[in-house]
Formats: sequence, structure tokens, C-alpha cells
Amino acid sequence: MKVVIAEDQALLRQGIVRLLSDAGFEVVAEAADAPDLLRKVAAHKPDVAIVDVQMPPDNTDDGLRAALEIRASQPEVGVLVLSQYAEERYAVDLIGDSAERVGYLLKDRVTDFSGFADAVRRVGSGGMVLDPAVVAHMLGRRRRDDPLEALTTREREVLELMAQGRSNKGIAEGLVVTPHAVEKHVTNIFSKLGIAAGAEDHRRVLAVLTFLRGSAP
Repeated sequence: MKVVIAEDQALLRQGIVRLLSDAGFEVVAEAADAPDLLRKVAAHKPDVAIVDVQMPPDNTDDGLRAALEIRASQPEVGVLVLSQYAEERYAVDLIGDSAERVGYLLKDRVTDFSGFADAVRRVGSGGMVLDPAVVAHMLGRRRRDDPLEALTTREREVLELMAQGRSNKGIAEGLVVTPHAVEKHVTNIFSKLGIAAGAEDHRRVLAVLTFLRGSAP
């Protein structure tokens, strides 16, 4: 799996390069600013671009804006954004209308080597990863006309883990329940949210989008 890494702090960038190289990824390019990131993604066409939110030239949200541009112009490239803070708005803007090949994690997660490498793989394979802290914040500020009100507490827990990018097996392990129980909860979630029958992956994406849109400011 080919990766481009965009991070202006050289020490952190080199740490990510070493981590991913040791995990079997091919780091094809590195960028220290947003314009260079866009050039290198266009040139190398990686499976995943790992992008810091705050980058030169303006050191505001240049990285996020570059990530949005990549998502719009090269949807086949997975984008995993790293942020210092749990900004829900960034996550919602990044995911937009397609919860595929996208991730948003706090930088602290990089220290969980195996978990971080797994997140990169999930994004590169077409999945989605949301930082648990971001998901928790979203759940804490639901709207009054929340479409998730019909869900039970357990179903909300399942959807929360689904929004983090967990598979049914991962959800079962996280909640210490059987995979069959998770399948039943997922089916109930689809039914209560009015998500019509179709491919399982597509229905999961629609459920997560419903969750995100209900959290948008």
C-alpha cells in the first residue's frame, strides 16, 4: 500500500515514515506544506495521503483544505487527516457525502503503533475511521429532532463504534457481545433509520452519514 505523508514537523514526519515502513507500507513521498502535498499526490497517486490539518503556507487549516481538494479531485485516494484537537466540524466537512476512504484521527493516536497502522489500512481499503473522541463529542450534542432518538442505548453504542470504522467483529469485541447480537443491532439500526435493503457496506455508510448529519452544527 503506497502512502504520501504531509506533516511540517520533520521529527514527527520521520517518525510516521519509520512506523509505516516497519509495518509494510511503501512511503512514496513526503510533503512539508499543502501545495507540495497536492503536487506529490497528483504525481504518485498513493493509496492513502496522511495529512496534518495545520500546515504551511498559512499554518491554519491548509492541510484540511488540501485534503478536501484531494477528496474532490481524486476520490480513489484515501485521505487520513491528523489533528491536534477533536474538531467535529473538520470531520463532518472532510467526510461530506461519502464515508469511504476517509479518516480523521487525533495526533495522539500515532503513538498506538498497531492501531494507527490498522487505521491507515482501513482507509486505504475503502473504509472510514473516526477518532473515538470526536464520535463521543458528537454523541454528546445531538439535536432535538435527532433521527437517532428511536435507537436504544445499545444500538447507539453499536452505531458509535460503526462510525469509528469498526467491523461487526470489532464491535462485538468492543462491547463483549456475540457477532450475532451485533448483526441484530445493526439490522435494527438500518430499519429504524429507514435505510433500505442493499449492499451491507453501502447501508453502513448511509447509517454513519445519518449520524454525522445529525451532529452537524
